[in-house]
Amino acid sequence: MTTTSFAERRSRLEAYFDRTAMDAWKQLTSDAPVSKIRATVRAGRNTMHGVLMSWLPDDLAGLRVLDAGCGTGALSFKLAQRGAKVIATDVSASLIDIARDRRPAEIPLEAIDFRCGDMLQSECGEVDYVVAMDSLIHYETKDILAALVAMGRYTTRKMVVTVAPRTPALQLMRTMGKIFPRGDRAPAIVPAHIPKLCQSIGNEPGLADWQVGRTERVMNGFYTSHAIEMVRR
Repeated sequence: MTTTSFAERRSRLEAYFDRTAMDAWKQLTSDAPVSKIRATVRAGRNTMHGVLMSWLPDDLAGLRVLDAGCGTGALSFKLAQRGAKVIATDVSASLIDIARDRRPAEIPLEAIDFRCGDMLQSECGEVDYVVAMDSLIHYETKDILAALVAMGRYTTRKMVVTVAPRTPALQLMRTMGKIFPRGDRAPAIVPAHIPKLCQSIGNEPGLADWQVGRTERVMNGFYTSHAIEMVRR
């Protein structure tokens, strides 16, 4: 069930990526030159791609994978190249359009089903794996848990997600964002206390069939994110 706070934040994200940040995000996720700050973000994201992909089978042939918050499609393409049938969703129609345009020619059109929508939709049916990279970083812990419960209902094997870890640097940036608000700034990142989040996952009745596996943090310049593996018992 979608909480009110989740829905409100999702709406802000949709507006931000569709109206404000599309060009910047398109550039960041390409090979185009970027500033030194954005270069650290790009490198950090590439490292996180590697972490999440290393937690999935090399051979995904015949398996269905949901890329929840697919953005411009980089992870979707990697999943499809391993043979997966990918359902790629994002709240931003603009980013979905970019992802469709970027699909490598060697990946069959039918290998990736691009859809505009949020990660909680169940219309995609049962999937074997869920990958949600940096699509939960803008949500409070209670909404992260609610999202995991919702996705866990239609996932049969594993979910690999990332959240924003509570670090001094991220806490400072969040505080400064509140002091100096700006209309075109992305919806705030909400840092999570990782040990408490993992404990909450273990205590959540809706996740009784799941357990936390590996976790790994990636820190590179202005990019910080924490990966969590969840495996069905």
